[in-house]
Amino acid sequence: MIRHLAQEQHSSALAQLSSRISAIAKMGAVSGGDPFAKIRGMLKDMVEKLKSQAREDAENKAFCDEQMGKTQIKHDDLEDDVSKLTADLDTATSKVTDLKSDISQLESELAKLAKEQAELDKIRAEEKANYEAAKAELEPALEAIRKALVVLKDYYGSAGSASFIEDDSGFESMMQQPAVPHMHSKSNGAGGGIIDILEMTESDMAKNLAKEESQEADAQADYDKVTQENKVSKASKQEELKYKTAEVKSLDTRISEYQTDLETAQGEFSAVNQYYGKVKDRCVAKPDSYQERKKRREAELKGLKEALNILETEASLVQQSSKRHGGSRRFRGSALLADI
Repeated sequence: MIRHLAQEQHSSALAQLSSRISAIAKMGAVSGGDPFAKIRGMLKDMVEKLKSQAREDAENKAFCDEQMGKTQIKHDDLEDDVSKLTADLDTATSKVTDLKSDISQLESELAKLAKEQAELDKIRAEEKANYEAAKAELEPALEAIRKALVVLKDYYGSAGSASFIEDDSGFESMMQQPAVPHMHSKSNGAGGGIIDILEMTESDMAKNLAKEESQEADAQADYDKVTQENKVSKASKQEELKYKTAEVKSLDTRISEYQTDLETAQGEFSAVNQYYGKVKDRCVAKPDSYQERKKRREAELKGLKEALNILETEASLVQQSSKRHGGSRRFRGSALLADI
């Protein structure tokens, strides 16, 4: 029965037990001794051995289930952490690259704006200097012509020439007018021509001065407008530059933290993978599953218990027969064991 059980369950231990039982039975049959006690002990020892193996296997199964479950959860969590930290690091690094490109562009634009404003200031200064020079030339000349016109109009419109000398000593001094010749008399025709020329000159000079003033006003207005626009643009770009520079600094700190966290997570992930591999070797890398081993062991235990029960029953019958018929019955019992 045990030999058949060994073949059925492919158990080398039961095959060895079967051989030992056979040897003991044959030796008992020849020597006339009672092999039952020894065989029962062997069967009971095998039963206890299988029970011990079952307990160890069950404990190992519980350990494997617990460790595989916990390790798998830890493995998955760390894998997610590594993946997330890697993605965060890549995103932050990419953003820093973009921000640094924007900062470089802003710095270039601010430098260009400063250069343009400097050129604009230089042109405005030159224009203003030209205007001041033209004004300094036109205004005195225009004032002199106007005074001359007043004097001439007064002179040619008065009763005598004395008023010309007496009423406008300032103009006389300015113009360095020579003394009026004796027997001088007015000539309205000549005076009118001079006055016309002076009036035309005054008009031309007034127009030139007005033109210079208009051009200066327009130039100043354009300068003020562009300068104000440049100030607004500069302030906006400087604020944006300040914000992006601060953001780069913040991201650099965050990138450093990501790198530290990633290195830690990768180290833990590597350690968990190593442990996971060892657990798999212990719990997974076996030729058969726990359920298969459990089923086989239960069949072996059942068979051994049946064999033990048969042996105890047969031994009891042989002993009873021996008591009734004497020692010759012991040989029959021994022979029966040899057959078994």
